[in-house]
Amino acid sequence: MDDVKKTYREGEQATKEGWRKADGTEDLADAVGNAGDEIRKDLGNTGDDLRKGAQEGGDDAKAAWRRSDGDESLADKAGNAGDDIRRELGQR
Repeated sequence: MDDVKKTYREGEQATKEGWRKADGTEDLADAVGNAGDEIRKDLGNTGDDLRKGAQEGGDDAKAAWRRSDGDESLADKAGNAGDDIRRELGQR
């Protein structure tokens, strides 16, 4: 899902930039608008990347906690399997 959002953001930013250049000139308002769009795109993509990293780290920590008692019970195995499935599907 994050890849879809990233592609959308990049397309939206490029479209707006092209629209601003359509009149053949690029004034200060166009430059500021393009810079703002670029910043919003980069912040959105960075946020998605950070969220993905935090999610993966959280799943690893939960798996370690489940093994901490030295005996991985059926409930622990089911929890770890669920985390693995969510990670594979890219969902939380």
